[in-house]
Amino acid sequence: MIPPGTPDKAAGAFRTIGELSRETGLPQHILRYWETRFPQLRPLQRAGNRRYYRPADVALVQRIDGLLNHQGYTILGVQKLLAAERKSPPKAAMETDDAQVIRAVRDGLADALDTDSRSIED
Repeated sequence: MIPPGTPDKAAGAFRTIGELSRETGLPQHILRYWETRFPQLRPLQRAGNRRYYRPADVALVQRIDGLLNHQGYTILGVQKLLAAERKSPPKAAMETDDAQVIRAVRDGLADALDTDSRSIED
């Protein structure tokens, strides 16, 4: 038997509910219950309602597990937290990414102008 937490697939592979249950140590009925409580958790469902959890779903399950079972949040508390995050992504991260992109474009344009001015002088 595979011990809980031992992945038997690549990190980016889809997981069935049984595989996710083994990896996280959470019972399957808890995972199905969480799907009813957290609208963000929506695994793909194929014929026969077989669930396939994407890597983002796996990360969300691990996050929910951490908040509920390790940090002491309630279901309602986690719902509110996830809903608030969904409405407003972290501004600091967005500003940092935007600033880095703008700097990269600015530096690229400055290099291009410098190269052009050198070729005109020659």
